Amino acid sequence: MSQGAAAAREAAKPQDRGWAWMVLLAAVLLQGLTLGFPSCIGVFFTDLQHEFQASNSETSWFPSIMVAVLHGGGPLCSILVKRFGCRFAVMLGGLLSAVGMVSSSFCKSISQLYLTAGLITGLGSCFSFQAGVTVLGYYFVRWRTLANAIASTGVSLGFTLWPLLSQHLLDEMGWRNTFLIFGGILLNGCVCGAIMRPVQLAPGSLLQSPKPGEEPGRRAEEMLQKYLAFDIFCQNKGYQIYTVGVTWMMMGFALPHIYLVPYAIQNGVEERRAALLISVIGFINIFIRPFTGLLSGHRVFTGRRIYLFSLAVLLCGLSNFICVISAEFNVLFIYCVILSIAMSGIGALTFQVLMDVVEMDRFSSALGLFTILESITLLIGPPLTGLLVDLTSDFHYVFYNSSFFLISAALFMGISFCTLEKKNKLKEASKVPLENPTRYQYSEMPTEPQPESQSPPAVVYITSI
Repeated sequence: MSQGAAAAREAAKPQDRGWAWMVLLAAVLLQGLTLGFPSCIGVFFTDLQHEFQASNSETSWFPSIMVAVLHGGGPLCSILVKRFGCRFAVMLGGLLSAVGMVSSSFCKSISQLYLTAGLITGLGSCFSFQAGVTVLGYYFVRWRTLANAIASTGVSLGFTLWPLLSQHLLDEMGWRNTFLIFGGILLNGCVCGAIMRPVQLAPGSLLQSPKPGEEPGRRAEEMLQKYLAFDIFCQNKGYQIYTVGVTWMMMGFALPHIYLVPYAIQNGVEERRAALLISVIGFINIFIRPFTGLLSGHRVFTGRRIYLFSLAVLLCGLSNFICVISAEFNVLFIYCVILSIAMSGIGALTFQVLMDVVEMDRFSSALGLFTILESITLLIGPPLTGLLVDLTSDFHYVFYNSSFFLISAALFMGISFCTLEKKNKLKEASKVPLENPTRYQYSEMPTEPQPESQSPPAVVYITSI
């Protein structure tokens, strides 16, 4: 009888074992299909300009909308995850992504691309990507940092393969047929979603299944707190600083990915070699990101991952000055190597730091607000820089702007978290010891699991600050 009960308890704890690793494999593929996909848009930049007689600013709206919706659809994804589970959200996202790209192959104007590839494909990628990130937090506890780092290698695979595949298909059959094929490829997101079955923490209890009769968001205030985490933003200084810092950083983060290929082509680099530059970034990331995840997962860095993240952002900003020195292929190749190292730190730590500063039971909501705010700067950054390039005919402003936003964001986050940590230490030091400490003992986190239906009973995640 005791052996049967023990076996039942083991089966009810799928974290860090068994099917969790299949879910991780699906998450790797999913991130390659979603977050890695926009990396290939630069390959089509010049062809789309010629096809629709569009300016740099007009053409850059297409990838900007896609990336902004990918990140900004977080609240909708949060609602889907809480009501229907991660599996449903991922599979719906795969279907929308495919429909968006198939529709794009028939577009007659650049504005139609904004709707099909930008809005529809972006929203589908958002559902698949963010639900895939959320489910990892439920399937992994002990190895969560490593799992996030391994999953982010999917982005690296996407960065490596999408540009090469895009350039090959573009040369062979044109951009319209290429977009049609992309629709079929993105449909594989539905397969990844099918693997992400709901987590069973106790017999008959499904973590991701909504409870009958549950009606979240009856009042506007409750909905904002549940799906957009405004209450966390107002009360949690760490989350506040991190969200503002990353939002500002995104004004410049996407610029090199969109403009590097056209910048290289304009300066005489052959098209295939220009597309190879983006693939170099992804290829190096494949090997660096897991190492970064293992390093940051060491107990020495517990509570200090934000400083590693800020350092990576700073290096990313400084590397952009290499492009200003020369546009020769060898110089751009060196730039891509350094940029990829910095990006590996950003990619491996972005969501891990977010999991550090908020509790796991509110992660989905916190992720929603976090991504919708950064989507605003992701949307306006590239078109504004494209307008500047149109006015000056100088691509150097792309890299000047990128460096400014990245460096300032890194300094803001690093200094702010350091100041916050010092204030917390001073508060602790100023506390006067009491005569009977056990009588007034303070505990930040409850020792018993919370009754919230969305929180995983076996997962209690302490904030790092």
